[in-house]
Amino acid sequence: MLASLLNIYRLGIKELYSLRHDRVMVVLIVWAFSFSVYTAAHGISHELRNASVAIVDQDRSQLSMRFRDAMLPPQFKPPALIRFDEIDAGMDSDRYTFVLVIPADFESDLLAGRHPALQLDIDATAMMQAGIGATYFANIVAQETDNFLSQEGDAVSEPVEIHTRIAFNPNLESAWFTSVMQLINSITMLSVVLTGAALIREREHGTIEHLLVMPLTSFEIMMAKIWANGLVIVVATAASLWLVVERLLAVPIAGSIPLYLAGVALYLFSSTSIGIFLATLARSMPQFGLLFILVILPMNLLSGGQTPIESQPEALQRIMQLVPSTHFVRFSQAILYRGAGIDSVWPDFAAAAASGIVLLILAGLRFRRSIAALQG
Repeated sequence: MLASLLNIYRLGIKELYSLRHDRVMVVLIVWAFSFSVYTAAHGISHELRNASVAIVDQDRSQLSMRFRDAMLPPQFKPPALIRFDEIDAGMDSDRYTFVLVIPADFESDLLAGRHPALQLDIDATAMMQAGIGATYFANIVAQETDNFLSQEGDAVSEPVEIHTRIAFNPNLESAWFTSVMQLINSITMLSVVLTGAALIREREHGTIEHLLVMPLTSFEIMMAKIWANGLVIVVATAASLWLVVERLLAVPIAGSIPLYLAGVALYLFSSTSIGIFLATLARSMPQFGLLFILVILPMNLLSGGQTPIESQPEALQRIMQLVPSTHFVRFSQAILYRGAGIDSVWPDFAAAAASGIVLLILAGLRFRRSIAALQG
């Protein structure tokens, strides 16, 4: 037993030396846990920013001026005043995403209690801005109309007043979400790529034959690759959380980082096993890359990071409960966003551990078969 552990340790050190001399992989690791996280936080925005707006003001009243003045940067660009017959040309040429049409006598009809209507034209090809912008316009119109009626003495008291309190991300900063989710995705992708590439590199360089003539078992060779590359991912994750997420992006981490790193280490048994399994199916790095696209990208898209599990079809939800990345995303969000402790996340820890054991066994069987084929 001790001899086997020593073999795994020494082979793992060899893996670390090999990785150190693989400049492409080193650059990929640095990029994935630093620049990738930073650019995801600032390059992908879920807020309304610099939306192009035009107003067809047929009323020319005090209230219509209030609507125009309420559209302020950084959400909106300065509104352009256009005629009604210029709407189609402006939206077809992508000059305006939103066009607000204020009909004639809008203010007087409102004061007379006639409930006039406004028209808002939206270019829905800008899907993200279209959905968020419609809500912004509704709030602006409602707020400015209430303020105007209050000044005119026509305000109507409402029996119910709603106060919304947003937990965990009170300012709805998209960088708080995208940076952490990019880190979570990088952990999955890099752990699979590193272990798979390490095995294929051994095969392409011919060093796997050197290992086979030594008194080593397939289990020892596989576990060495898992712990060495897993250690690199854990260290890179800790550095990214501290330097990029907390320091550079100023994203508050609510939960325990040691608890999260323990969960990452537990999850890596699953993801690195997937990498080894895919590497035994592929005969070259291009084939491994194709298998990676077919397996890992759907995992990242359907694990709850991009779209909530609850919004997926029920059959797909049941399938994704068997995928370890689903539980990884769930306990990552619980710990990092909501400050959950082990008493809340232990079911996902247990599910990740069970998945890791199953995948480790499957990868071990497949790896042993590939080793036997090389020896034959």
